[in-house]
Amino acid sequence: MDAHRGSDGPAGRAVVELRPARESDLDLLEALTNDPGTVGEYQWFGWHDPGYVRRRWQDSGLLTTDGGMLVPTLDGRPLGLVSWHRTRTGPHAYCWNIGMVLLPEARGHGLGAEAQRQLVRYLFAHTQFNRVEASTEVHNRAEQRSLEKAGFTREGILRGFDFRDGEWRDHVLYSVVRADLTAD
Repeated sequence: MDAHRGSDGPAGRAVVELRPARESDLDLLEALTNDPGTVGEYQWFGWHDPGYVRRRWQDSGLLTTDGGMLVPTLDGRPLGLVSWHRTRTGPHAYCWNIGMVLLPEARGHGLGAEAQRQLVRYLFAHTQFNRVEASTEVHNRAEQRSLEKAGFTREGILRGFDFRDGEWRDHVLYSVVRADLTAD
C-alpha cells in the first residue's frame, strides 16, 4: 500500500502523511494502546494483553478487510495512530468507525484533524463504504473540535455509550459521508 499524503490545503495546515506500521513502530503503538501516561485521559481503558499489537502486526501488518491501523507522520516523525473497523449499519450495510491516539507532544497543533481528514479520504478512495463515523466523550472538547475541523458533522449524543474509569460515559457521534467530500 502506498502512503497517503495530506494535501497542502489552506495556508497553515500541516502536511500529514499516513503510512502502514513498521516493525520499528511497534513499541510506540504498544505505548499508544497500553500506557496510561501516553494515551491520555480519554483513551485509558485499563491494561490489556501487552503482546496484542505485535501479534496483529505479525499476522496482518495491522491491515485487514475489516479494519486497520496506520501511523500518521509529520516530516517522517510518527505522531500516533489512526485506526478503523467495520461497523454494521443495517441488514446489508456497513460503515467505518475510526479512532485516533496522538502522542502527547503532537496534541493541540491541528495534526489530529489533518490525520483524520486524510484517513477519511483514504477510506473513501480505497473502499466502497459510504459513511465514516467517530465518537468521543462529551467532555472531550478538543477531539470534538478536531473532528469538526476534519469535516465531520455532529449527529447527536449516545447516552451511557462507553465505560471508562469506573463510570458509564456519554459520547458525541460524528460522521462524514461521501457526498460531504464532493461538497468541498
